[in-house]
Amino acid sequence: MLVNRRFAALLAVGALFAVPLAGCGGSDSNDDSSSNAATGTSTAAAAGGGASATGAGGTVNLAATEYEFNPSDPTVKSGEVTFNLKNDGQTTHSLEVEDVTPGNDEEIEGDVQPGQSGTLKVNLKPGTYEFYCPIDGHKDLGMEGEITVK
Repeated sequence: MLVNRRFAALLAVGALFAVPLAGCGGSDSNDDSSSNAATGTSTAAAAGGGASATGAGGTVNLAATEYEFNPSDPTVKSGEVTFNLKNDGQTTHSLEVEDVTPGNDEEIEGDVQPGQSGTLKVNLKPGTYEFYCPIDGHKDLGMEGEITVK
């Protein structure tokens, strides 16, 4: 029975990575008429841990622990980027992306409790952007990264 559970868990993890890859494709055109505004929502749904970046714009799955993000240096295409943050740590975390538009940072609404997930959607132009945990002192402890947008 333990073998069946392990197989089922392995199959489920594999499916988490296969589903986003199956949905890739489409055109490379970006509609510059879209708003640069970002929306952030915090959810209690479990996200698959690990990291991936896919598609125009794309999705970045971040795992947060004490005190780091994994991955800390993702790369995506320009456009709408969705950050899925899964708090795999033992303390509350969050996510903020600096200078989404000049002088404007965007952050997940609310904090992400241990075992929970949060989502932040931002429209990013080509360049590099710093992201970090804005909870007091977490950035200073190394909980930061940089996303490259091509």
